[in-house]
Amino acid sequence: MINKKVANVHEALQGVSDNMTFMFGGFGLCGIPENSINELVKLNLKGLTCISNNAGVDDFGLGLLLHKKQIKKMVSSYVGENDEFERQMLSGELDVELIPQGTLAERCRAAQSGFPAIYTPAGYGTEVAEGKETREFDGKMYVLEHAFKADFSFVKAWKGDAAGNLIFKGTARNFNPAMCGAAKITVAEVEELVPVGTLDPNQIHIPGIFVQRIFQGEIYEKRIEQRTVRQKS
Repeated sequence: MINKKVANVHEALQGVSDNMTFMFGGFGLCGIPENSINELVKLNLKGLTCISNNAGVDDFGLGLLLHKKQIKKMVSSYVGENDEFERQMLSGELDVELIPQGTLAERCRAAQSGFPAIYTPAGYGTEVAEGKETREFDGKMYVLEHAFKADFSFVKAWKGDAAGNLIFKGTARNFNPAMCGAAKITVAEVEELVPVGTLDPNQIHIPGIFVQRIFQGEIYEKRIEQRTVRQKS
C-alpha cells in the first residue's frame, strides 16, 4: 500500500510557489482547510489564483490571504461576507470571476474525471455566457464551460488513513470531495489520521487514488460564519 502520509503541513505544501492556481474545499467557513491556508499565509506567496465557493471572511479562511494581498484572482460563487474582498474588487486590485454554484461544482468534477469541458444550461442568455460557445441539445440551449486547471487542491476531511482514503463529516462534505483529484496535487488535511485498514470501506467517501498527500491537522477553530439563535420564549 502506498503511504501518502506526510509529517506536517509544511511538508504537505512542498512545491507551492508564486502565481500558482489553488483550489480550496469548504462552504462558507465549514470544512475549509484551515492549516493549509494558514501555512500559505506564512509562506507569503503572491499572484495566486484561488478557486473556492467563497472567499472566507475578513479575518479567517481565505480572507487572511486577501488581507495580505496574496491573491491576484478569485474564482467563486458567493463572496458576500468579506469586506476586504469587496474593497479590492471595486478598486480593481483583485480580478474576480463569479460562477453559478452548480457550474463551479461541475467544473471541479470535470477536472476530477478528466473531462476537458461540460455543457450546462446555467447562465445561458446572461452575462455568464458572454464570449462562450453555446449549443442546442433537444431544444434547449447550453453553455460550454471548461474544466478547471489547478496546481494544488487543498481539502479538509474528518478522518483519513495513510493511503489517502477520506471520510467527510456533515456539511463539510461540500466542495471538498469534488476537488479531490481535480488538481495536479491534492493535499488532504484531516482531524484524525488512522492506520490503513481502520476505516470501514463502505464509509469511505473519497478513495486514496485521488489524494497525493495527507496529514493530520493540529488545531481547528471551526468558526461559525453566521450564528443564528432562537429567542427565549
